[in-house]
This record gives sequence, C-alpha cells and structure tokens, in this order.
Amino acid sequence: MSAKMQDYFMTSPKADWWPVDKVVIAYLTAVTALELFYWPQLPNPWERLLTHLALILLVAAVAYYPANRFLRIVHYWYPLPCVSYCYKEMGSLIPVLGRPAADAALAHIDFAFWGANPTVWLERFNSPLLAEALEMVYSGFVPAILLVALLLWIRKSFAQFRYYAFLIALGFLLSYAGYFLVPARGPRIFLRHLQTYDLHGLWLFHWLSATLDHIESAQYDCFPSGHTELTILVWWGSRAVSSILFRVMFAYTVGVIFATVYLRYHYTVDVLAGAILAGVLILTAPRIYRDLGGNTGGEA
Repeated sequence: MSAKMQDYFMTSPKADWWPVDKVVIAYLTAVTALELFYWPQLPNPWERLLTHLALILLVAAVAYYPANRFLRIVHYWYPLPCVSYCYKEMGSLIPVLGRPAADAALAHIDFAFWGANPTVWLERFNSPLLAEALEMVYSGFVPAILLVALLLWIRKSFAQFRYYAFLIALGFLLSYAGYFLVPARGPRIFLRHLQTYDLHGLWLFHWLSATLDHIESAQYDCFPSGHTELTILVWWGSRAVSSILFRVMFAYTVGVIFATVYLRYHYTVDVLAGAILAGVLILTAPRIYRDLGGNTGGEA
C-alpha cells in the first residue's frame, strides 16, 4: 500500500452507521433468511440473494466511507429506492409463503362495524370529478414523500432529513411486515362483484388508475394501509419545513385517507391499522432512533 493510501485510511473518518442503515440491513437479513427457507419455491432465487447482498454492501460502503462526497449523498437518499425494491419483491414472495388471503376477514370486519361494505355504500356519491380529484390525490403519495425530503435538503436541514428518512423507511418496512402477516389485495378486487359500476374520471383518471393497477394489482398490500400510515408520517415530518406546509399536508392527508376507501383500494380496517401504526411510530420513533445511535436533538 502506498504512503498516500496509508495516510488516507489513517486519517479518514471512522464508519458512520446511521439508524436507517441498521433498520434496512435488519429487514434485508430477515427477508433473506425467509427466502433461503423457501428457496425451492421462489422465482429467480439467486437474483434475489445477489440483490440483497448488493444492497447490504451498498449500505456498508456509504457507512464506511463517509468522507466520499458521492457516497455521502447516496447515504441520504438510498432508503427510498431500497424500500421501493422491497415493495416490488413482495409481489412474488408473499404467495410463496402459502398464507391464506385475509380479504374475507377484513371485509367481514368492515361489514360488521358499518352494516354495509363501505366501498359499495359510497357508490351513492358517484362523481367523475370527485373520482378524478381523489385519484390524483392518491397518486401523489410518493411525490408528497419526496417533496418534504427535497425541501429539507434544499434548506440544508440535514439532521432533520436523516430523521425523516429513518421515519419513512421504518414506516414502509413495518407496513411490509403487516403485508406478510395479513396478506390481502383489497376491495377493488375482492368486492368487485358487488360494485354496480366501475369508477370513471374525466382526464387522467384512467391512466393513473391503470398505472397503479400495473404497480399494485399483483401485491398483497392492504393491511395496514401504507398510504394512510406514510401520509400521516409525511404530514408529521413536514413540521420541520414550515407551519404552512404542515397545515397543507394535513388537508392532503385527509384527502388520501378518504381516497383509499372511495377508490376501493382499502377496507376501513386497513385505514385504521395504518393510522394506529403511524401514531405508534410518531410516539416511539425518537426513542428507537436514539437507541440505534441517532441524535434526536432538534430532529424528532
């Protein structure tokens, strides 16, 4: 090793493991162990294993080389594409586990509480304009997550950004655990035979709906409602940007919650579970963050 390289490694900062790194690695390790157990039944098992190893190596690289400017930026932003991959992976993993679909049970809980199927009852408010607006609100879920992150980044509120990324990643991964435990595809599929008409919009509705169906229709991603949970977390995280955005995000969150049922994506029990999970995370995430080595001074 040259003297220059020796000087670099001797003077470079020590590994900088962030709480989000530990959460992501723990999730990938758990899913890898699960996939090894079901290895013969999995489609493309080697591809999954190598992808998991590559992601773990990426997390290790950004933690071990904090002085590298490019890896430092990756360290802030990698959780979002990582949790997106984990979401796509569930589409083929959950059916392999052989757990029965929970749609019938969730629909029964809704019917027992309301005395009707909420998605069917809401047909009385048939409005292409309303459907159009709610589809746009529902589809803005990921852009809303990115908006708060970008505003924190632009403001150079890096401590708040790190906590926000941790909160969002933890929220996503815990919702995936719920999908594993309670696999369900939603009323738009399970209760379709009870609906008397298909929803229609005006301009972008059908394109947005078809795009979401392409992304989500193969997924067992209803319980808890990730849209509800994550939008509440985004609303809570927006406090670090401004009070105005906090109020705007509250209105947006209410719209998303209503859209999940009106557009037939979720049962109301999914929405309740997502809201409860978000509330638990808002209360407990600061303590978890500290326990994992994060500094919540001014962040949570």
